[in-house]
Amino acid sequence: MAAKAFFLFLTAFLSCSILAASLSLGHSRSLLQAATPATPATPVAGVAPATPPAGAPPITPGAGGAPAATPVTGGPTVATPAGGPIAPTGVTPVISGGVAVYDVTTFGAKADNKTDNVMAFMHAWIAACKNSTTPSKVLIPAGAFVAGPTVFAGPCTSPKPITVEVLGTVVATVDPSEYVSPEWFTFEHVDGLVITGNGVFDGQGGVFWQYNDCKGKSSECASLPSSLKFNAVSNVIVNGISSVNSKQFHFHLHESSNFTASYLTITAPGNSPNTDGMHIGSSSLVTVSHSVIGTGDDCISVGEGSSNVTIFNITCGPGHGISVGSLGKRPDDKSVNGVSITNCTFKGTTNGARIKTMVGQSPGGEAKSILYQDLLMDNVSNPVVIDQSYGTKAMRFQSKSFWKISDVHFKNIKGSTTTNAAVSLDCSITNPCEGVEVADIDLTFTPLHANKSFFSACSNAKATFTGTLNPPACSSTATPAANVAHATSSAGAPTTTPTADATPTTAPPTTPIADAAPVAPLTGAPPATPAASS
Repeated sequence: MAAKAFFLFLTAFLSCSILAASLSLGHSRSLLQAATPATPATPVAGVAPATPPAGAPPITPGAGGAPAATPVTGGPTVATPAGGPIAPTGVTPVISGGVAVYDVTTFGAKADNKTDNVMAFMHAWIAACKNSTTPSKVLIPAGAFVAGPTVFAGPCTSPKPITVEVLGTVVATVDPSEYVSPEWFTFEHVDGLVITGNGVFDGQGGVFWQYNDCKGKSSECASLPSSLKFNAVSNVIVNGISSVNSKQFHFHLHESSNFTASYLTITAPGNSPNTDGMHIGSSSLVTVSHSVIGTGDDCISVGEGSSNVTIFNITCGPGHGISVGSLGKRPDDKSVNGVSITNCTFKGTTNGARIKTMVGQSPGGEAKSILYQDLLMDNVSNPVVIDQSYGTKAMRFQSKSFWKISDVHFKNIKGSTTTNAAVSLDCSITNPCEGVEVADIDLTFTPLHANKSFFSACSNAKATFTGTLNPPACSSTATPAANVAHATSSAGAPTTTPTADATPTTAPPTTPIADAAPVAPLTGAPPATPAASS
């Protein structure tokens, strides 16, 4: 009886905690979306003007045909607090070079590494987003500022863009009951935004990783909070920010457009679960460059519904490489079109260039116009991978994925690998891959075990192999009958080798890709080669 009574008490306590957190987050969103503009700020002279990041393209909201942000539903909904929304009053910004600077400390934020500064942060955001008649900036100065779930919401009425400058360290709270929605710091429904500075977002993920139940699951599971969520934003520049130890994704981009991120530093242990450096979903016109990413999952993952994504000059490791996918986790996943990954270095990662789709998810979609070029592999497992059997770790078998992969190019990939099947094209027997080009792959095999052969493995892949090829191209006996492999060695002329039967590859199977153990980053490895152009 005593145990049962304690259990009932604990259940009631947790329910109340979650309800309180939900009400708090809903109250915050109500505050942000309905705040009443205050009296325009009085100019104050004597502070250096705020400038955009060096070398970053100027923001022209709405230019280039970028679609306007579309509101997303599904978040917590609560009534407006009694008495109407609260708007910050009595705080006069510093005006510098025509920019109104709203320092969070003037709204009560304390850099004492213990006070929860959520309301101070959001009041500063409301003033900058809705109450300024000049371009405005939220300033988080040097120091350690603790904050729970925080929402910087638009649409904004102040002149575009709104700038958030982070010079200090923002530290996440560690009470799980506060996170009723899977994000920590959210920017949503904002058109025209610059996030800059040399500051750090510390997700305190080490406290939460033990609760992760999504690792290795293809079905729905309870996601942990992403550190920085960009939801339905457009015309955004993020420059110079660091993210450490996210609870789940470091950066999560969703239903957004015209988003540029550069000079990011993203760090989490190689064994931290689902800590993708950046996950891009349902977004277009995205550029990520000149960044160093080391995590326990994909350095960057391009998810369903994304198009026109450009990634270059990334140093990745530890991690699972730079991936397109996984695709087909849900029946309504949309196609991916136009992804370019160039001039990147991979250090000790469990994968390099990878495209992955789930097995048997109907109705399926397409992944097409994908380029991986000018990549350096440093002791990488599985450097070149198409995996249409993703999610079947326990037993590998011929894929029946409904997803179609076409117009894919793996070009000029050099370095070293610890995997004997360095090129693995495992495509769907239902929808064979088409238009796959494998050109100038020059890898050195550094086997973990002696007496291992070095080869390419192909199944249901209509692929063309040209140029220098180490490992050698797939042989005719390793390709199903419906497929044709065009192989050119560095010393010979192109040949077309049709196959006579549907026998799957006879090469030894590779180790399940998604489940490979993380490898520690190497020291002394060469840096990423600068891209010749963007």
